[in-house]
Amino acid sequence: MSETLKRLSDQGVSIWLDDISRERLRTGNLEELVKDKHVVGVTSNPTIFAKALSQGSAYDGQVRDLAVRGVDVEEAVRAITAYDIRWGCDVLRPVYDSTGGLDGRVSLEVDPRLAHEAERTVAEARALWWMVDRPNLFIKIPATEAGLPAITAALAEGISVNVTLIFSLERYAGVIDAFFAGLEQAKANGHDLSTIASVASFFVSRVDTEIDKRLDKIGSPEAAALRSKAGVANARLAYALYEEKFGSDRWTALRDAGARPQRPLWASTGVKDPNLPDTLYVDQLIAPDTVNTMPEATLDAEADHGDPAGDAVTGAYDDARAHMAALKDAGVDYDDVVRVLEEEGVEKFEASWKQLLGTVEGELKKQAGPAA
Repeated sequence: MSETLKRLSDQGVSIWLDDISRERLRTGNLEELVKDKHVVGVTSNPTIFAKALSQGSAYDGQVRDLAVRGVDVEEAVRAITAYDIRWGCDVLRPVYDSTGGLDGRVSLEVDPRLAHEAERTVAEARALWWMVDRPNLFIKIPATEAGLPAITAALAEGISVNVTLIFSLERYAGVIDAFFAGLEQAKANGHDLSTIASVASFFVSRVDTEIDKRLDKIGSPEAAALRSKAGVANARLAYALYEEKFGSDRWTALRDAGARPQRPLWASTGVKDPNLPDTLYVDQLIAPDTVNTMPEATLDAEADHGDPAGDAVTGAYDDARAHMAALKDAGVDYDDVVRVLEEEGVEKFEASWKQLLGTVEGELKKQAGPAA
């Protein structure tokens, strides 16, 4: 068992794996990660499923049955992904039970093509919640403008939600308000608030990628000195906002009614720049009651040479604000950065979803054999 990962976990960080595949489930690898590397949750996205479907033969049997039944490609994708997520939920169920529902969660994303359609997003969330039928499921809904009312509506029906693709502090504030509104409606609808959970997935490395590109274009020594620090600074300020919002009277009323807080989740924690420490977005974002969802390479790096030295967030708010102010002075438009990142994030997941559809369509045709 990794002592470094145990220290990280003991410091209030829930370690989740940003990956799932039928092969990982079939071989017992996920169970091993739970036992040996303190993994207590799993996230997925269309890119992860597209990769899993394109490798190996683990899905052949199910795809063959779907082909024989004549299931269309979109329903086949839902059946395949729901199968993996349900299996993952069962593997993580002991963690869910032992932590009182805090962890042991597995996330499944709605069709990203619906990111700007609230009503269809909610309908999809209902369908996936019903298909997987596990209490430790999270339905991932993107934090677009249309996503905010969908988040509220899903929570109001008792559906636990992982809010994804959060880049800006302003949008994060809207996500928390949508969470509060959803729980208030759930309470009015007679739901037990203690059974409803949520995390808010704040993306980190992509912020550095976009801002560093702009700093390089500016080209001054002052701009160069600001590189590769915005992702952490932005996330730290998100945690400051979390502390502020969850210290409000509005939250206190919900908490007293049995609600559990929506924890910040650090996503996109794989380092994109090879010149940076590969554990940067883990060790620099340690704070109580957070989740860090890591690609396996980042998980392995942290286990091997990470340095979880305690809370790296709550004492660094002034430095974070100073850094963001310096970026503005250097000519980096934060509002434009986060707008671009949200648009690109949705586009990338849509592209991965289309790739996934294409992969499954090809497999369905292959398994169906030549036409009579």
